[in-house]
Amino acid sequence: MHGTSGTARVIVVGSGPTGLLLAGDLATAGVPVTLLEKRPHGISNLSRAFALHARALEQLDARGLADELEAVGRPLTRLDLFDGLTLDLGTLPSRFGHVLVLPQYEVEKALERRAVAAGVDFRHESEVTGLTQDADGVTVHIKGAEGLRAAYVVGADGMRSAVREAVGMPFPGRSAIRSVVLADVLLAERPETVLTAGAVGDAFAFLAPFGDGYHRVICWHRGRDVPDHEPVDLDEIKEITRLALGRDYGMHDPRWMSRFHSDERQVPRYRVGRVFLAGDAAHVHTPAGGQGMNTGLQDAANLSWKLAAVLHGHAAPGLLDTYQSERHPVGRTVLRSSGAIVRLAMAKGWQLPVRAALATALSRLGPVRRRAIGQVTGIGYRYPAPRGAHPLTGARVPDLALAGGGRLYEALRGGRFVLVTPGPYDVAPARADRLAAARWRSGRRTALLVRPDGYAAWAAEHAGQADIERALAAHVG
Repeated sequence: MHGTSGTARVIVVGSGPTGLLLAGDLATAGVPVTLLEKRPHGISNLSRAFALHARALEQLDARGLADELEAVGRPLTRLDLFDGLTLDLGTLPSRFGHVLVLPQYEVEKALERRAVAAGVDFRHESEVTGLTQDADGVTVHIKGAEGLRAAYVVGADGMRSAVREAVGMPFPGRSAIRSVVLADVLLAERPETVLTAGAVGDAFAFLAPFGDGYHRVICWHRGRDVPDHEPVDLDEIKEITRLALGRDYGMHDPRWMSRFHSDERQVPRYRVGRVFLAGDAAHVHTPAGGQGMNTGLQDAANLSWKLAAVLHGHAAPGLLDTYQSERHPVGRTVLRSSGAIVRLAMAKGWQLPVRAALATALSRLGPVRRRAIGQVTGIGYRYPAPRGAHPLTGARVPDLALAGGGRLYEALRGGRFVLVTPGPYDVAPARADRLAAARWRSGRRTALLVRPDGYAAWAAEHAGQADIERALAAHVG
């Protein structure tokens, strides 16, 4: 390396869904951003994620992307788990009362188009080898190239994050499932459901469509614990699938097969000075519940507007500390819930009555079921609020109907706060780049300030002009 260059205010490392959404948000907000990716250009279809849950779809709706993804994915309104337990998603208090089944690469394509249009500086084949930071910024070292300098760096570079390693952040946890087998196959028999999953004895299998005729199969056998580099053949996949699902659906012509292990890990801190970790670089867990990509997208949505506000001088740097206090507990809960799902699915012996009792409780007890659905879909999370704050503060705000026929998540497009009031409010020109005003269609008397990520920053009943101005000064700047 022969020095440093670059004019980026933020460097994002990793062009998966988390990094793409974050970089696109920053560029849309007028923040110069460079995205580094060690792979050559081109979206890989070897993705493990196959589901967009309601909260992630809401975040994509706020970026004008949800409808195009809905057009290529397949909605599933219920999740069948174990012992006859079904989670009905059709009653979700969301525009998206379903899980959308589609490969991760479709999400990446949409997010990449948005990031390119917003002006993100993409640099592929740029492998990060280390970084150094000081009080003024961060220098990222790149293999075979000059280093790049930025005010902040976000590592969204996956489970084997070079950024996480560079800042010396541990990744405590353990391997939850070893020797998981993945393959893309053609099927001679069409499955009866969009997602097919089952577990019998020591075997588990899952099938999901790619949309191009191929299906991704994920399977595991408790008794076959071999290293990740052990070769995989189609006969092994078919055998495990038959044990778990009763048949192999006539699998043939695999275009890709691999073996991996599923870890449960989380970094203690999502921020180290001017460096942040997001997505799989910060937390990994079992694929049960399909929460991985969704959690990373929400990490990005939480962090992007805060970085933009600080870099534009509209918020104090302390705002960035709330990324840790808001997202780390969510990541911890996802680890626990996804781990619980897979352990219950693979229960045996004395564990089976416990699983059956839990399934009964979830089926019969509304509050327990709603909490489980809220965690899996992401709509049940809320962020900490100051003592004495209005009950809405910190809560996810649904897609409100606004006066004039609009929707809240349309008003959120562009990364601005949205102030929802009973009557008209004129936004001062100095705030027009970061604040939009709307009125309740319902006639409600609450004043509500919605953050760019769709959570309530502040709310008050029968608020006066002075109350609103103080709230805007505190949160919007």
